[in-house]
Amino acid sequence: MRWEPGHESPDVIDRRGEGGGPRIGGFLALLPFLMRSKLGWLIILGAGAYYLFAGGLGGGAQPAAHDAPVGQGASSDRSMVEFVSFVLDDTQKTWTDIFQQRGRTYQHAKLVLFTDSTSTGCGYGDAATGPFYCPTDAKVYIDLGFYRELSGKLGARGDFAQAYVIAHEVGHHVQKLLDISDRVHQARGTEQKGATGLSVRLELQADCFAGVWAHSTSRRDLLEKGDLEEALGAAAAIGDDRLQRQSRGTVNPEKWTHGSSDQRSRWFRRGYQDGKIESCDTFAATSL
Repeated sequence: MRWEPGHESPDVIDRRGEGGGPRIGGFLALLPFLMRSKLGWLIILGAGAYYLFAGGLGGGAQPAAHDAPVGQGASSDRSMVEFVSFVLDDTQKTWTDIFQQRGRTYQHAKLVLFTDSTSTGCGYGDAATGPFYCPTDAKVYIDLGFYRELSGKLGARGDFAQAYVIAHEVGHHVQKLLDISDRVHQARGTEQKGATGLSVRLELQADCFAGVWAHSTSRRDLLEKGDLEEALGAAAAIGDDRLQRQSRGTVNPEKWTHGSSDQRSRWFRRGYQDGKIESCDTFAATSL
């Protein structure tokens, strides 16, 4: 992919190296019991002092540290940060144009870089879950270590494979702005589950939206030979059937949450070929 080295994005927040901070949920749950005795109060005071000095309860400097600009993390990942910043900005510029054409205003998402774990508007975020989007705070979260797993363990190599991951998560932000994700999350649990459930359809639509962005990069001559294949390979690498087969040796469509490798590749390709939101209506599709 042709991109701009040295790119910086105002929408990227760098939390790398900070960690997720102490988990205090369990301690707070014990407060009513601790307050019943003198020993309990001593434990509360001691814990309070610990969190105060550790910054675990959000001391004065903590919010600023969590919103640190790009450049505060590991310098060895600098080129990757620049690439992620470029892809994020290019993706959001594309959606800004698409929304304007429809008389709507696109509101930018933020992208948070973190290491291992971090706090989010949706709760505690862990790198083990892979990149994710939180609709509560309108932020995409990614540990750059995921890209090593993507190219190594999952075998999806290339910069456009990495770009696809970001475009997919931004696709979830687009779904939020269009009120699509809210309708899905408000549906009954039985409607969301299964190989043809609403959750799978939501994820496949995000793949298609990623393809819509890829369509725009092709029209602007940003794609290089092999880029499309890299993105399709990444979509296939994280299909539910493939991941289930790798981890369990068997495939159970009733446990799918994102769709099969073939489905994910198919819907990304559809968005890429048509370049239109209307082509991504997975909810009306009789066959995925």
